[in-house]
Amino acid sequence: MDYLIVGAGLFGAVCARELTVAGKKCVVIDKRPHIAGNCYTEQIEGINVHKYGAHIFHTSDKEIWEYVNNFAEFNNYINSPIARYKNELYNMPFNMNTFTKLWSDVFTPEDAKRKIESEKKAYFTEHPQNLEQQAINLVGKTIFEKLVKGYTEKQWGKKCSELPSFIIKRLPVRFTFDNNYFNDRFQGIPIGGYTKLVENMLKGIEVRLNEDFNKNKDQYLKDAKKIIYTGAIDEYFDYCYGALEYRSVRFETKVFDTDNYQGNAVINYTDSSIPYTRVIEHKHFEFGKQEKTVVSWEYSSKWQKGDEPYYPINDERNNELYNKYKSLADSQDKVLFGGRLGNYKYYDMHNVIREALNLVNKELQK
Repeated sequence: MDYLIVGAGLFGAVCARELTVAGKKCVVIDKRPHIAGNCYTEQIEGINVHKYGAHIFHTSDKEIWEYVNNFAEFNNYINSPIARYKNELYNMPFNMNTFTKLWSDVFTPEDAKRKIESEKKAYFTEHPQNLEQQAINLVGKTIFEKLVKGYTEKQWGKKCSELPSFIIKRLPVRFTFDNNYFNDRFQGIPIGGYTKLVENMLKGIEVRLNEDFNKNKDQYLKDAKKIIYTGAIDEYFDYCYGALEYRSVRFETKVFDTDNYQGNAVINYTDSSIPYTRVIEHKHFEFGKQEKTVVSWEYSSKWQKGDEPYYPINDERNNELYNKYKSLADSQDKVLFGGRLGNYKYYDMHNVIREALNLVNKELQK
């Protein structure tokens, strides 16, 4: 084979598709029993269930939008999550709908700006030393305590006062009554689910599932002229410098004999006393009319070797460690590293596709 592609997620599937179109012989392997990586969707009760958490495709890159539409038709789903704090419900992202519920004397954008600025001034920290101080500097104490603090502490497994300030560089605040979470021009969910999208990308390409590259690495290196590796970069090098850190996620999923459980695809739980971070009702991603519904509770958890890595912890220690592995990766003659795990970087889906296309273009120009 010309290319062995390790990982049948979006990055690997795009590489496989484009290299195959260019006349290269590609084989894709994945250690999981399914394609599509973390955007894999599984049908339960006729509903496309996002098995690894909510995935909403969004981009302002017209070329990427047209590209994905070659493989699936997208619906017009708009991401408008709800935040629940104790027995209060708020619209996300922070906008005029949020502010008018938070404060009884806020009715106009000017009112909201004045309220937020007064709180920022009252609690301002000149040189924020932690995430709590940084967030209050950005949005004030009320928004921080009700809508940021508990969710963030559950997400990272640490108190906001113990987290570095750089994690939150900005918190988007809108002074319009707009609940659309993303600012991107294009947004939607592939009709029929993400698995169908990736399946169409891989059409006509040999795919081998339940194959763990790292358990048979030497043989694969002999068999392929070149390898595109989308697994964990530290695992490829046998953790020789130590393991990179991640946050993981676990899900509890139930089927309910009702057509509508919570009225929205995603509800975030921002109260620290609630153990889960959000509840996902999958049918709402595709405006489902099924008689039953499938609901998932999402829990952020500490990652250990063997767990599914979700969010890289890009603090100073881990970034230094990654740079050591990156130096090793750059010295490889026939192995290219890419994707979320290969680059130890959190990517939105459109960025994954762009990075994959860039890698293929470089390869084809050689």
